[in-house]
Amino acid sequence: MIDVPVAVRAAVAEHPYPLVFATISGAHLYGFASADSDYDIRGVHVLPLRELVGLERGEETFERMEDGPPELDVVTHDAAKFFRLLLRPNGYVLEQLHSPLVLATSPAHEELRAIARNCVTRHHVRHYVGFAENQWRLFEKEDPPRVKPLLYVFRVLLTGIHLLRTGEVEANLPRLNAEARLPFLDDLMARKIGGSEKERLPSSAFHRSEYERLMATLIEAGERSTLPDAPSGWAALNDLLLRLRGV
Repeated sequence: MIDVPVAVRAAVAEHPYPLVFATISGAHLYGFASADSDYDIRGVHVLPLRELVGLERGEETFERMEDGPPELDVVTHDAAKFFRLLLRPNGYVLEQLHSPLVLATSPAHEELRAIARNCVTRHHVRHYVGFAENQWRLFEKEDPPRVKPLLYVFRVLLTGIHLLRTGEVEANLPRLNAEARLPFLDDLMARKIGGSEKERLPSSAFHRSEYERLMATLIEAGERSTLPDAPSGWAALNDLLLRLRGV
């Protein structure tokens, strides 16, 4: 288990439903958290049958935010919803599932990670292209621009390229950049880690050309990917879900 503030552990311990897993996502997972970064807690919970078949339905998505310090953003999905998301080209849930920053785990967590390998397809390129485009628009809206959305842009691009080439989920930018070897990313990460969530940049002209180059690389990786066209994990996910429900 990892070393985190007591409030982070308490948020997991106080969750109203049994957890398959809870991990940390966001800047801490991506490797560029600053001192004031919030803790993004993500995971899967299991609704009891009485809250699925009765008139009083349970929370398919549980959300909780705390101002802190530290600030907490907790979002977990019921297993059925999370499994459906896994069967789509959804990079968010893959990254949450495979995060090494584990707060709570179970045998089903490890089984789910194994099944998820059969849910990665070449169509995940759509998720990473769309996510990168959205982050770039956020980056360009501000004057002067902030470092954080720019780091998100490059993290997303490199994660997508790596996934489509290897089938492996890697969301940590320092590890991704050990392979990409882009010196400007080390500078940006140092600026963010040593500064704050609102750290600003003097200029973005160079970063636009790098964004466009890596976006082209991501699209090409999708076109050349040897990953399957469709997920093959439906039956295994269905079996796991029934066992989690106790039926």
